[in-house]
Amino acid sequence: MDTDLTRPSSVAGTDPIDTLPPTFRWGVATSSYQIEGAVAEEGRTPSIWDTFCRVPGAVANGDHGDVACDHYHRMPQDVALIADLGLDTYRFSVAWPRVQPGGRGPANVAGLAFYDRLVDELLGRDVEPWVTLYHWDLPQELEDAGGWPNRDTAYRFADYAELVFAALGDRVRTWTTLNEPWCSAMLGYAYGDHAPGRRNLGDGIAAAHHLLLGHGLATRRLREAARSP
Repeated sequence: MDTDLTRPSSVAGTDPIDTLPPTFRWGVATSSYQIEGAVAEEGRTPSIWDTFCRVPGAVANGDHGDVACDHYHRMPQDVALIADLGLDTYRFSVAWPRVQPGGRGPANVAGLAFYDRLVDELLGRDVEPWVTLYHWDLPQELEDAGGWPNRDTAYRFADYAELVFAALGDRVRTWTTLNEPWCSAMLGYAYGDHAPGRRNLGDGIAAAHHLLLGHGLATRRLREAARSP
């Protein structure tokens, strides 16, 4: 490869950031179990990660998310830090067992209220909220019923997604259904490195299929809800 060493890689005095298109967005992202804490408050039930973290040797140092960054109690201060960084966007995930304890039935009003406040806090500081519906924290009750290898879990996910959209869809424009479904399926069910810690290739393949089915079902529900008057 020929290289012209006499030619500068960029124009002198030009900040590379200034060359980004005006639509470029700066953002940060988190997942609910990594930051929220408050795992047993206001109706939240255990997730597969709460359970997995208690398995001896499963997680380095025996760490768990019982308190984590205490975001559940420090949310306004955390949003202030995001705004002070000058960021445009914050991508966060909703904790399924906080919003729909047990993974079935009606929404937990207190759980939804937390995300309602979070969205309003972000918008009040000109930070756009991006919602991830699933970042690996399956309600333990659904895992006990078969988890993602069970086809019914895909339908439970669609129900849950609809509950969240009904509460936040009037203010949130960007939605992500699943964070890294390969990790959920293969690391969780085939290789045992992530929650729930199963080591069965067949379970991993079935989980991958049902995660994608859940994505499709939830996407259809959200689009239908968005078109409703």
